[in-house]
Amino acid sequence: MYKYETHMHTYPVSLCAKVSVREALEFYKKMEYDGVFITNHFINSNDHNYVGKNFEEKVDFYCSAYEEGLEIGKEIGIKVFFGFEFTHKGTDFLVYGINKDWILNHPEFMELKTNEKLDLLKESGALIIQAHPFREASYISHIRLFPRKIDGVEIINACRTDDENAMAKLYADHYSLIHFAGSDNHTASNQKQLAGICFDEPIESTEDFINKVKTGKAQIFTMVNE
Repeated sequence: MYKYETHMHTYPVSLCAKVSVREALEFYKKMEYDGVFITNHFINSNDHNYVGKNFEEKVDFYCSAYEEGLEIGKEIGIKVFFGFEFTHKGTDFLVYGINKDWILNHPEFMELKTNEKLDLLKESGALIIQAHPFREASYISHIRLFPRKIDGVEIINACRTDDENAMAKLYADHYSLIHFAGSDNHTASNQKQLAGICFDEPIESTEDFINKVKTGKAQIFTMVNE
């Protein structure tokens, strides 16, 4: 099986992360993953990273982790793909199939309401996964669900509780949404529980990944980092 991390963060683009791009990729290489999606928190999630920058400069900084990861991946032998996680008051979405040029060409994305963001992403061919939809935290006032606007649900998030993941699966099953999994890794080797997506054959591109996920060729896996 070919294993892929679908949900991970690196410092400093994600200020909540504790590890560099290199540390993260070297960890996943050691764990015998075939590839990773770098899904740092999007521009609107780490505002203090972007003070004094114009939109193009913000996008350049945001994409710098992925661009660095591409070079490191070639060096150490692990595939690196681009994704992002955007938020609305603690309701988060993982997005695959969008690239830097798309972001630069859609500055209006930053100002759209959440429903409008999801519609634009879907029209652009993105795969949209609602991350940890039943996460409970002091800063989340209430749970928000968007079953008609997304493709799938993170039914296993390695950082969430069994109860939260079980509720996510019920949600996905009720609306016939794609089952998805990721580690939500912010700490690389210090992350004890891991989760992701695997395939019988390697993925060659983000488009290939999306196609395989949408046609039922993906399997969820979990593992323990000893």
